[in-house]
Amino acid sequence: MSLIDRRSFVVGAGALSAGALAARPRGKRTGIVNPLVRQRADAQVMLHDGWYYMTGSVPQYDRLVLRRSRTIAGLATAEERVLWRHLASGPLSGFIWAPELHKVDGRWVMYFAAGPSGGGEDVFRIRTHAIACDGDDPMTGAWHVLGQFRMAWDSFNLDSTSFVHRGTRYFAWAQREDGIDTNSNLYIAPMASALTLAARPARLSVPTLDWETRGFKVNEAPAILARHGRLFLTYSASATDARYCMGMLSVRDDVDIMDPAHWTKSQVPVFQSSPKNKVWGPGHNSFTVDERGRDMLVYHGRDYEKIVGDPLFDPNRHTRVQAFGYDADGVPVFGEPVANGPLA
Repeated sequence: MSLIDRRSFVVGAGALSAGALAARPRGKRTGIVNPLVRQRADAQVMLHDGWYYMTGSVPQYDRLVLRRSRTIAGLATAEERVLWRHLASGPLSGFIWAPELHKVDGRWVMYFAAGPSGGGEDVFRIRTHAIACDGDDPMTGAWHVLGQFRMAWDSFNLDSTSFVHRGTRYFAWAQREDGIDTNSNLYIAPMASALTLAARPARLSVPTLDWETRGFKVNEAPAILARHGRLFLTYSASATDARYCMGMLSVRDDVDIMDPAHWTKSQVPVFQSSPKNKVWGPGHNSFTVDERGRDMLVYHGRDYEKIVGDPLFDPNRHTRVQAFGYDADGVPVFGEPVANGPLA
């Protein structure tokens, strides 16, 4: 298999009116400085019980980490705990990618993608696995391997997220499917347990548009945002260099979200590189809200366009955050990546 790229959070915080937010919110400084955390790709920030939790891929792809703070700005200097390290051999001994923290059935679970060591194409035998916490506090509790997530078929898969919609917990992820000439497509299914699906997956998106197929044919890193009577599913596309960008699907929240026909796909990227602001390859996003209740986009990006060698081994995908608003129809408007420096 060719070298493939990687990568959600959110439902919650209550819908905000389109007029309550602006694409460039004004007011007092947040204390946030971009990049928020350097060399943390595939970033996820979630708010739970007054704490902001953050995880992401480390450049060595060898461990799962977590930090927390009472503020988003505080994540920049918060102590980071190593929850688990890859094993010496076997299917969990190679690259560790795209962790996501979730509370599933009352238990802390972290999903991640992993493959075996050994070199060659075998290191891209990537599958989704999970670790679970034995206690209520993910920063102090003991973590153990819960197991491999059982997909409907066995193939390259990664970038898993979970969300609850109308009382049902769903799983969304990226996977390669036999018979479709792509690196990864997007799928969704209800969950039966933390490691199993309750129904056959629905294929929501296949990379076919020009901006989804640059370098690699990739749809990955789904992230869910519930606002204004709709679900918005953002995702990342193309190779993980400056061509990496975000797309978006949307669906009314009162229809069967397992029916792909109900979903609408944006025909243009909703977030992409900004030469003006010197941010390249923005993607693998998640969502949270700041202390003022504003919706916040969390993503990674590089400070430069040119990469020497394989983008996978360039360590400088930094975690970044910025506020976003909505248009008159209640659709998210992300604008463009903001420049480095203090965030308003």
